[in-house]
Order: sequence, then structure tokens, then C-alpha cells
Amino acid sequence: MGHDCLVKAKWAQILIIWVLVAILTVWTLLQSHYDDHLAEATFGAILAGSIATVSLLQLFQNNAEGFVRKLVYVGGGSYLILAAATVYLFLKG
Repeated sequence: MGHDCLVKAKWAQILIIWVLVAILTVWTLLQSHYDDHLAEATFGAILAGSIATVSLLQLFQNNAEGFVRKLVYVGGGSYLILAAATVYLFLKG
């Protein structure tokens, strides 16, 4: 029973970071509708922030179990969200 709670907590952290990345991505697209290059530069900061966030959460939890998996999931999911936004910018322009 305890293991299921840990797995759900790990996925909750990952999903929350993905939601934050999606919100920041949409906000960036709305704010920089005149300058696509600014949006693309901001996407890099958003991706770096998602990786930094999962790293800080892991540091404060003081538990190395599943750290690399979280990094891969957060980084991969964030990258896909931002890649979709970049495709949108490309098709829009």
C-alpha cells in the first residue's frame, strides 16, 4: 500500500511540472505574438526551469530513488510540449 502512494506522489510531481510547462508555454505564445524569436528563446528557459524544478524537489526530498527516471519523464514531456509549440509557431509564421 505504501509503494502505491509513493508512485502516485512521483507521478503527481511530474504531472504538475508538465501542467506548469504547458501554462507557461501558452502564456509565452500569447505574450510574444509579435516576436516568435523571443518565444523560442523563452522555451529554452522553460525547459531548463522544468529540469531545475525536478532536481530541486529531489534534493529537498533527500531520496535518490527514481531520480533519473523523473528527469527523463519531466524533460521528455516538457520537450514535447515545447516542440509542439514550436511547430505551431512555424506553421503560423
